[in-house]
Amino acid sequence: MADAPSNLDALRYPIGKFQPPASITSQHRDEATAVIAALPMQLREAVQGLSAAQLDTPYREGGWTVRQLVHHIADSHMTAFHRLRRALTEDWPVVAGYDEKAFALLADSSASIDHSLAIVDGLHARWSQLLQSLDESQWKIGFRHQERGPMAIEFATLLYAWHSSHHVAHIVHLRQREGW
Repeated sequence: MADAPSNLDALRYPIGKFQPPASITSQHRDEATAVIAALPMQLREAVQGLSAAQLDTPYREGGWTVRQLVHHIADSHMTAFHRLRRALTEDWPVVAGYDEKAFALLADSSASIDHSLAIVDGLHARWSQLLQSLDESQWKIGFRHQERGPMAIEFATLLYAWHSSHHVAHIVHLRQREGW
């Protein structure tokens, strides 16, 4: 029985849980920005050639399907980009969370992943360009998340770089387990 939770954790967190550094450096920010810039290609490679049945396969028992993961990435990252832009144009704005699980059940989550892949392509091009333009002081400003509290842009950037790699790993590991 002791192996079951760690096995589930390995499926839920294939790259481990998000662990921010004690102090965020410019190197951390540059690396995270590069991950955000690379996500569209990595995501496309991860889903390339998958059939409709494979896209509708959960990455783990009780987890989202690959299709839902792709749509979730678009939803989550649109929200993150909007928060970033608000942080850059408002004084520590309050931002709301959203019910990710409810979003994943909406009718459009059964749509072609091409729609969300196109969103991710354009969104990440703009996002990485904006991140590359930030000066030292802009990395330190942020927003106040209603549930998580204050979050500086630099922290949010590292979080969403992890989020990008986390969900791509769900798909890649599923493909490896299934021999796809």
